[in-house]
Amino acid sequence: MIQDFQGKTAVLTGAGSGFGLECARIGAARGMNLVLVDVQQDALDQAEAEMKAAGAQVLARKVDVADAGQMEALAAAVKERFGAPHFVFNNAGVGAGGLVWENTVADWEWVLGVDLWGVIHGVRLFVPMMLEAAAKDPSYRGHVTNTASMAGLLTPPNMGIYNAAKAAVVSLTETMYQDLRLVTDQIGASLLCPYFVPTGITHSERNRPGGAPAQSQLTKSQLIGQAMTEKAVTSGKITAAEVAHKVFQAISDDQFYVFSHESPKALGNITSRMENIVAMRNPADPFLAQPEIGARLRAQLRAG
Repeated sequence: MIQDFQGKTAVLTGAGSGFGLECARIGAARGMNLVLVDVQQDALDQAEAEMKAAGAQVLARKVDVADAGQMEALAAAVKERFGAPHFVFNNAGVGAGGLVWENTVADWEWVLGVDLWGVIHGVRLFVPMMLEAAAKDPSYRGHVTNTASMAGLLTPPNMGIYNAAKAAVVSLTETMYQDLRLVTDQIGASLLCPYFVPTGITHSERNRPGGAPAQSQLTKSQLIGQAMTEKAVTSGKITAAEVAHKVFQAISDDQFYVFSHESPKALGNITSRMENIVAMRNPADPFLAQPEIGARLRAQLRAG
């Protein structure tokens, strides 16, 4: 949808690391104005300094995306400084694992607050601003990208709280795409669904309100989930920078679904799930391709 990025404005949440930071780097290289949003002050400061050194106009804000008031203040600051943004990347994310009945209310509120409510606030605050700009200027072009996960399209065990949040983002973003098509041809949408990519999400507890629970407070399933996710994410072969380039390509191509991994195995899991739903078959073993992982997880959880 957006072909020329020079002088356009991008709002990026989770801009201090991972996909947000890499997209900011691309935006700076393409001459964009950057609104950098993160909850971690030191990472935000580093990103701001780097983007300014690259010549970008920058507005940096420490914001908890789960907080409606903070997000409303951010939107007002963006409008005052740059006007309506052209690209909004609702990307901030955190993770929590464990058997789904073992998560505390605090776990649910934290993960849903960042992963789902952060996206909701980004959509409800910035899309109306973008629609207003589009109505005033036929040449205006905008795009919204929301970060979900392959976990939002699949249902891997022992990470239900994260799956639920990301599945909601998938549904919200697909619906937003359809809603936008009803009212405008000037604003596009994309859904980013990464698989395992080395980012800072495995250490997101560092920014948890009230601090991370002590290891002694975690259940066996949560400790196992923590270790498995850390191993899977850190061993990922696709980089955050490569994914960021896919995000920008999708904006230019008006492409909705953006996958970090496009291998037959990765996408085959989605096909298998959809076929099971249509055939009314019970959910398949998510470890069919790697049965040793499932066997190890069962053995660990069933051990006395």
